[in-house]
Amino acid sequence: MIYLHLDFNLMETKPNVSFENLQAAFAHKTDKELKKMYHIFGLMHYPLLVKLGIGIARLGFKLGLPIRNTIKKTVFSQFCGGENIDACEPVVVLLAKYGVDAILDYSVEGKKDEDSFENTKEELLRTIAASKGRKNLPFTVFKISGIADTDILAKKQAGKTLSESESKRFDLARARVMGLCETAFNADVRIMVDGEESWFQDVVDGMVFEAMQRFNQKTAIVFNTFQMYRHDMLRRLKDAHHDAVAKGYFLGVKLVRGAYLEKERERAEKLGYKSPVHELKRDTDRDYDKALQFCVNNKQRVHLISGTHNELSNLVLSELVDLHGMKRSDERVYFAQLYGMSDHISFNLAKAGYNVVKYLPYGPVEEVLPYLSRRAEENSGISGQSSRELQLIKQEIRRRKHLPKLPKIA
Repeated sequence: MIYLHLDFNLMETKPNVSFENLQAAFAHKTDKELKKMYHIFGLMHYPLLVKLGIGIARLGFKLGLPIRNTIKKTVFSQFCGGENIDACEPVVVLLAKYGVDAILDYSVEGKKDEDSFENTKEELLRTIAASKGRKNLPFTVFKISGIADTDILAKKQAGKTLSESESKRFDLARARVMGLCETAFNADVRIMVDGEESWFQDVVDGMVFEAMQRFNQKTAIVFNTFQMYRHDMLRRLKDAHHDAVAKGYFLGVKLVRGAYLEKERERAEKLGYKSPVHELKRDTDRDYDKALQFCVNNKQRVHLISGTHNELSNLVLSELVDLHGMKRSDERVYFAQLYGMSDHISFNLAKAGYNVVKYLPYGPVEEVLPYLSRRAEENSGISGQSSRELQLIKQEIRRRKHLPKLPKIA
């Protein structure tokens, strides 16, 4: 039995999807792949070992040590689809076989120069081209910080006067954002803009909402990210909906809990202002589930992508879809998780008929190391994701060992 702690009357209901079906969760993994997963998450169980490993990897690449293949065959293959778009194709096809869609996620962090920003933009255009007409590649995604100087964005948000050079670079960044959204619109491919730090998120929002007003007239093509660990985000979500209704466009919403918790708190303490993020996780969880309810309640205007590994929030959204009499395949609601994590959530939701997408990061091994480091760190520790993943993987390995062997055919 689960409880939906939402604004409507508290209700008790039997879950309409179970995350305990490990056969469905790991059907796409061979015994060998499952054992490799077990060893990777087993190592991530120890935070000190994770930090040491990340440090060694960074130093190894810096010194030119022969560690590339080891990383590629282990942690890279667990959390990334490949080194380029073509290399991701077998993973995309495999996921689609089990009803799970994919999002090509170029996960190389750009340098702060215009050439790097242009190179990233060109790669993002390639992800749009690769997704065009592909039902199992329904979204593309990008971070504005990958195509714009965040110092300039922060200066703009702070109300400071930009120099002539900075103004020119800001205009170039805005043109890249609008160009990507327009290309996605012309290709009929939905495009998500990831969330950023609070000190330049307002500027990002301004660009994204402008793009929504231009390209979301008939359906949601452009999606903005709402990080619910901010204590003002539920209000901002409602304000965004009000603006969409007033101006007659569809609101594309991607909900996440938030990506910069420690950074936000440290900056707030250093500069002496109130932290914009909730002090308690339960407050973030509460706002996240209220945001799910708000989006589904306003499904005539809001299209939703719920990006979370939280089991309860995924159950809440599945219940909301059914309670509202929506088809589980309704294109207005998607569940999203990262590739290599929470397969028990993704594949069971897909098996139950809901729309599910996996973020599929890609890029050269050396250049996605920052992304891999974040995945390793967030999965480390007894209370981290690795503990749950380990438990489930171990259970599936044991289940497979006890399966009766098929009789040999003469």
